[in-house]
Amino acid sequence: MASYSSHPSSLLFQNRLRIKLKMAISKLQFVQSKKVAITKQQRRNMAELLKQEKEQSCRIRVENIIREDVYIELLEYLELYCELLLARISLLDSYALTTNPNEALKVVIYCANHTEIKELFNLKEIFVHKFGLEFAKSALENKNDCIPDKIVTRTLNKSPSPELVSLYLKEIARAYNVPFSELSDNEQEAVQEPDSKGQNQKTLNPKLEEIQNLAPTPTSKHEKSGKKVEEDEIDVLKKRFAALKRIPK
Repeated sequence: MASYSSHPSSLLFQNRLRIKLKMAISKLQFVQSKKVAITKQQRRNMAELLKQEKEQSCRIRVENIIREDVYIELLEYLELYCELLLARISLLDSYALTTNPNEALKVVIYCANHTEIKELFNLKEIFVHKFGLEFAKSALENKNDCIPDKIVTRTLNKSPSPELVSLYLKEIARAYNVPFSELSDNEQEAVQEPDSKGQNQKTLNPKLEEIQNLAPTPTSKHEKSGKKVEEDEIDVLKKRFAALKRIPK
């Protein structure tokens, strides 16, 4: 199979890849914004159902919100991996890749079929053609755990746990100040915080706001001295709520 590395001009490969990466980043940002707006509306709908004491219906419907939030996080990671590749594009014309670009390449290949972003699939085809089928196979099969756990877990299609469902509904109830059977009187109280107009707005439980920055990085924030600190899905989603800080009415 021919490869881009055999092209008479490496600049041609770099320029083409630069365009494709920018297109992918733009599409990833667009889809994230669209899905964030949709999930905000869905949360408002959940709050209205809780107000009507239709908790069983909420428990079923909130699962879709959870899946969308996890998917949004996956897109955030992919956006940053694409940014990394764009920043280090000159390294990609050689197979002698450093660790981070190598990881980013394999993550894009691994995730392409787990998203609706055709631009990622186009990048996958370029990388397969450039670096060969064995390189792609190692990514797709996650050989030697080459794909970070934070990515793998966000591509799994599984039902959220009952604990996670309850956590979501609790936070929605707090944010909108609506009743929920699993909230105690103390938990029901939302914290008041002035908005940009000086008016008070209800925010999420401050205990969940201790982690101020959820923005994912290609090198996990939960890696210390080369060791990964595993987090269960509830902890991860707690941080998601912390980053959101408030749900606009």
